Amino acid sequence: MNSLKLILLATLAVVPFKKSIKAQTLKKGNITVNYPNTKKVDSIDTYFDTKVKDPYRWLEDDRSAETEKWVNTQNKTTFSYLEKIPYRETLRKRLEKLWNYEKITAPFKEGKYTYYYKNNGLQNQYVLYQKKDQNSDEVFLDPNTFTKDGTTSLSSINFSKDGSLAAYAISEGGSDWRKVITIDTESKKIIEDTLVDIKFSGISWKGNEGFYYSSYDKPDGSELSAKTDQHKLYYHKLGTPQTSDVVIYGGNDIEKHRYVGGYLTEDEKFLVITAAKSTSGNKLFIKDLTTPNSKLVCIIDNFDSDSYVIDNKDTKLYISTNKNAPNKKIVTVDASNPLPENWKDLIPETENVLSANIGGGYFFTEYTVDAISKVYQYDYNGKLIREIKLPGIGSASGFSAKNTDKELYFNFTNYNTPWCTYKYNIETGKYNEYWKPKIDFDSEKYESKQVFYTSKDGTKIPMIITHKKGIKLDGKNPTILYGYGGFNISLTPSFSTPNSVWLEQGGIYAVANLRGGGEYGKKWHVAGTKLKKQNVFDDFAAAAHFLTSEKYTSSDYLAIRGGSNGGLLVGATLTQQPNLAKVAICQVGVLDMLRYHTFTAGAGWAYDYGTAEESKEMFEYLKKYSPLHNVKQGIEYPATLVTTGDHDDRVVPAHSFKFAATLQEYQTGINPALIRIETNAGHGAGTPISKTIEQYADIFAFSLFNMGIKTIQKL
Repeated sequence: MNSLKLILLATLAVVPFKKSIKAQTLKKGNITVNYPNTKKVDSIDTYFDTKVKDPYRWLEDDRSAETEKWVNTQNKTTFSYLEKIPYRETLRKRLEKLWNYEKITAPFKEGKYTYYYKNNGLQNQYVLYQKKDQNSDEVFLDPNTFTKDGTTSLSSINFSKDGSLAAYAISEGGSDWRKVITIDTESKKIIEDTLVDIKFSGISWKGNEGFYYSSYDKPDGSELSAKTDQHKLYYHKLGTPQTSDVVIYGGNDIEKHRYVGGYLTEDEKFLVITAAKSTSGNKLFIKDLTTPNSKLVCIIDNFDSDSYVIDNKDTKLYISTNKNAPNKKIVTVDASNPLPENWKDLIPETENVLSANIGGGYFFTEYTVDAISKVYQYDYNGKLIREIKLPGIGSASGFSAKNTDKELYFNFTNYNTPWCTYKYNIETGKYNEYWKPKIDFDSEKYESKQVFYTSKDGTKIPMIITHKKGIKLDGKNPTILYGYGGFNISLTPSFSTPNSVWLEQGGIYAVANLRGGGEYGKKWHVAGTKLKKQNVFDDFAAAAHFLTSEKYTSSDYLAIRGGSNGGLLVGATLTQQPNLAKVAICQVGVLDMLRYHTFTAGAGWAYDYGTAEESKEMFEYLKKYSPLHNVKQGIEYPATLVTTGDHDDRVVPAHSFKFAATLQEYQTGINPALIRIETNAGHGAGTPISKTIEQYADIFAFSLFNMGIKTIQKL
């Protein structure tokens, strides 16, 4: 017990309990579902003066044979249901056909070679190509050869400044844990032993001598779920064993940092180090690498802002920050005395949120205006050179290059326009189309409209609604409402191959820009955090009410969908307003709000969520909306499909396991409550295309079938 009373009392007893939920049977159309038995145990936590039962705690043990058996049984039940949906295979084939087009990324130059990623169509992973001249394209790295089933992915690659060496990271089974392999770019030969147990890390080369990376100590318990809260920055000298790598920052038991990163400025003069306790706010340090034994200089010693060195000119630093500027700005300061009181505004804060890149000796500032991109080019004196007129209304990305480059590439997309890549002349501001996909989808038949609706407390929320032109607003259009609402992440218009299949079927796809996101800067983010988290759920529900009141759809034809923090959004919404939608798709969701912080790096999410241990008020608030703790008996919840991956070490699958078991126990009526568990897969990144296609076919088939749609168009 401590004087701050973060937890007055926390006890846990896990004893086998001679009960299990009875196998229930429901019939939907011609499909019968027999839920499997799920054992219950006596597991009780006491928070302050409240006892909380957790009868499915045993499902948190991802290494047990009993959990594995439960997973297999649940999957058998779920796929038995999905296989009986008559048009599931038609949807899968259409997804496969539509996905089967060549995809090429923007090229980038490293040393004497140019590189780009390409996917021929249905390859599980993108292939990295190397090009020395116009006629010499050849495969550099093909992740499809790493494993037979395509479940090992290339998660990142970083080159030394002269381009002669590269270190690439691979993820196995979708895990956040990485292995790093160093390769000679000319011979393509591996030049040293593989580094292992690396997590949440970039790689930054120091000449050709070695590189910096970050990781945690390997946990004693399960690699997938054990808590990791002591991040460290290491330096690896090439040719030496990993055991001799030096800790540069972190490892101080007095003050643990959950996220520590390090990177070099382009001229390799400064090492920049960031340290954070959560997903928002960081300390900032620099170290002059040109001076032997130089000290680490602290620029910011607290977590009150997000601040990063984005470039330098000799000792002049350029910093992107939201310190005293919720929408961000760019400041300058000399490295000899870089404290905030010496900062000078270069590109001041505006009413719109700033995201900055550099290339060719210029800043490229992307501003988010009601979730839509506007891009401007500035010189290093802060002078506006031009606004870059984008190809349309949507999202732009890229605008990044080395300081010596004369050209750069950027991407443009929106909800009904596939990603296109453009080549931009940095000096003239002119650009032309570099690559446009040849996809079997007619964008001209579809349109997007931005609307602003009113949330419960009167706040105006933007939403973009996409559908076929000339659609009839009769309340009978199958509609997916998607949201996220957290972690300062903005949802901007972006083309999705699977969503285009939904649109082809006459479906509507609506994306609401909820509070908690980053669309309107830090204030918008904070308005959806901790004791204000309910704002996010209210914003989402108000979006659903808008869609039904304007006859885009009705509750019988509405599906709510979200993943990760968006999975929490769906879970909270379906338990708070079970009649809001007919279908709920809850993907890799954070669903146990009392225990989320006890797994992997989950405690780092406390800036957004708070924890049940920090105060009685926070505990009671979390318990009030925690999806797992608000499933009640005697209520008919929407037809619910919970999806997760058995190797998800970001949001551990126990969240989904326990929530699905609870829904199956309490659900009444004929709406199914199923869980789809992808094996040898993680939180989503690096998932093979074949698995992604299958998952979307199941999501769309489940949604349409439970909306009562009997037949679909064959395209």
